[in-house]
Amino acid sequence: MAKTILIVDDSSSLRTVVKLALTRAGYDVLEAGDGQQGLAQLDKAAKVHLIVSDVNMPVMDGISFVKQVKQHPRHRFAPVVMLTTEGQDAKKEQGRAAGAKAWIVKPFNPPQLLDAVSKLILP
Repeated sequence: MAKTILIVDDSSSLRTVVKLALTRAGYDVLEAGDGQQGLAQLDKAAKVHLIVSDVNMPVMDGISFVKQVKQHPRHRFAPVVMLTTEGQDAKKEQGRAAGAKAWIVKPFNPPQLLDAVSKLILP
């Protein structure tokens, strides 16, 4: 059975690029345009094996989203990869403190993302 990954990003073109890379690698993909939609997707999903999230989004930003995910009984152990234009150490530290396991700065290359996913994804 394919593993499920949730992509949370306000850029639909970026979600498309990430989804294409992940589906070609054999993953099932759910999408959300902001943190609030991401939480709604988690509520509907039986199991999400990994989350890829942007930091800067409307409604609910990525750091707040990760903090909420870590409170979620079913998904709190799902690893989170932040995929963002933010490269400052302070932002990365906020992400780590919230519970993010990896930080990839845009623009990114799909093999880099797939490598992080394969190392972090839950069995």
